Amino acid sequence: MKHKWLRGCAFALALCAAAARADTYPAKPVTMVVPYPAGGATDVVARAVAEKLGTAWRGSVIVENRAGAGTTIGASAVARAAGDGYTLYMTTSAHTISGHIYSKLNYDPVKDFAPITLVTKVPLVLVVNPSVPAGNLREFLAYLEKQGDTVNFASPGNGTAQHLSGELFKIATHTAITHVPYRGDAPAFTDLAGGQVQMMLATIASALPLIHSGKLRALAVASGTRVKALPDVPTFGEAGMPGFEAATWFGLLAPASTPPALTQRIYQDVSRIVDTPEMRERIESLGGEVVNSTPQAFAAFMTDEQAKWGKAVKVSGMAVNP
Repeated sequence: MKHKWLRGCAFALALCAAAARADTYPAKPVTMVVPYPAGGATDVVARAVAEKLGTAWRGSVIVENRAGAGTTIGASAVARAAGDGYTLYMTTSAHTISGHIYSKLNYDPVKDFAPITLVTKVPLVLVVNPSVPAGNLREFLAYLEKQGDTVNFASPGNGTAQHLSGELFKIATHTAITHVPYRGDAPAFTDLAGGQVQMMLATIASALPLIHSGKLRALAVASGTRVKALPDVPTFGEAGMPGFEAATWFGLLAPASTPPALTQRIYQDVSRIVDTPEMRERIESLGGEVVNSTPQAFAAFMTDEQAKWGKAVKVSGMAVNP
């Protein structure tokens, strides 16, 4: 009985300590890891949230870009971090793809992370270099029939939604396009705008400035409906390729050891920020759909994503060396 009583006391003390940490949090700067270089879509969303969080918390939320290896470098660092709320992770659908592609991950994409909130979903848009002789999707598909083996498609890294969606586009169109991975959106766009690669299925958020400046041409949005940020760009279905949809998402995670009371506290603060008219307008202007899910809903969503992308990887026959 004494041992049970002691265990009960220890458990109660642990709960009290966790609640106390949540009440006093944050007492020092918080680091938000982004697994891509600065300037890409994930970085844009992370910095928008971090800026508002810093104001709400009256402290600093520092965005740390840890790019490479299809987001696995950043994810590995977060998985090993202390679960004290001072290391957060703004990632994308690549997080739930990586386990199906990399055979020797030193972390589990689901078990080693505590979901906080799914901030937004962002459909991908097919963009090409303006030198490509195609003004719409039908003309581009006709071009690929003749010149597909000379066309390269960019992505911000192996194992990202952009990479996998490009592979599925290759299968759907029966073409011989070649994947060229980069360390993030920014270098991929540099080569795409420069003509070193010809096409990319990109997040609308990151592609918008280059589309508006005329450095890239948008042919179709991989969504069931048109998006506010690109009202004149048709969906794949409208452009003659029905059924092709692809999207990435941006969600906030923490190390798995983070106490539930603390993840709930962080979620509530982030949720209030994302739910403001200013932030909603900003996300929608970048082509995103505001989700703002609870930790529990995000956990269920990630489980579904694991299964969906696992099937997609198998269908594509894609493999990436660890």
